[in-house]
Amino acid sequence: MSPASLPPASLEIRLDAVILSVSGGAPHVCTIEDGCGELALPSGPLDLAQDRTLELAARRRVREQVGIELGYVEQLYTFGDRDRKPTARTDGARVISVAYLALVEEEHLTVKPDSQVAWTPLYTLLPWEDWFRGRPPRLDQDLIPGIRAWIADAADPGVRAERRARADLTFGSEGAPWDGERVLERYELLYEIGLVAERERDAGGARPPATAATQGRAMAVDHRRICATALGRLRGKIRYRPLVFELLPDQFTLLELQRVVEALAGVPIHKQNFRRLVDRSRLVEGTGNHRARTRGRPAELFRFRRDVLRERRGPGIGLPRLK
Repeated sequence: MSPASLPPASLEIRLDAVILSVSGGAPHVCTIEDGCGELALPSGPLDLAQDRTLELAARRRVREQVGIELGYVEQLYTFGDRDRKPTARTDGARVISVAYLALVEEEHLTVKPDSQVAWTPLYTLLPWEDWFRGRPPRLDQDLIPGIRAWIADAADPGVRAERRARADLTFGSEGAPWDGERVLERYELLYEIGLVAERERDAGGARPPATAATQGRAMAVDHRRICATALGRLRGKIRYRPLVFELLPDQFTLLELQRVVEALAGVPIHKQNFRRLVDRSRLVEGTGNHRARTRGRPAELFRFRRDVLRERRGPGIGLPRLK
């Protein structure tokens, strides 16, 4: 159908929520099943009459769909590509999505047994981002060969060189370092090449499979792209904002703090280096309380020292040298 023959375009504004928590040393994202049985983020249209602000609308949608009263929320990004909704090619509707990032404590991970709400491990959506046990084998076994084939497919030497440089920088191949913050760039490159299932669906093909060991689990619309945007944002901000404490209870051990940072970064952190970094940053203070252990001495409990927000700009955890 040519652009001239498309029906008059309509505009829909939606609110999407990436709600993240950490449990068992791994990040989880709150998901629901959409009407087509695909995995989706909590989402809903903006009610122009009822919703006074976009953030209040996002909070209301989450409360209605998931049953969680959100605490920390920040606006993530506005997604408005013309064809982000496949049916836009035929019905002319354009969907603008204002996405929000929310962080909640582990206690919110329980859901009703009959509910369509679930807490999905984030690295089942983006498996190439999980480096906790080293470089993911699937990266070199499946994804990198596909990327190399895409590079070789370019007839023009200049285009091949540009593709190779982009791939090396994005995926840390051929001697280039892995940059944990380039989460969105990696997903978008895989989508462009056709190495994620959503690409075939958006091109008019079959619905993507529910799971794929290599590609990661597919999601409705562009919700996996939104998740990649959220993870990249978090990995960048933990260096200069104390966001990790939104994922912890008021009192926590240093090991629990380290596990949350490792979960978001996707990499292991040297224990002693991390504790020296926490000591120098003066982000936490002892409470005088201890948590009993089954073995060994009780672990001291700490809390976030909020005075640090007045003392200096950019009070983040940072990342010490990796193991």
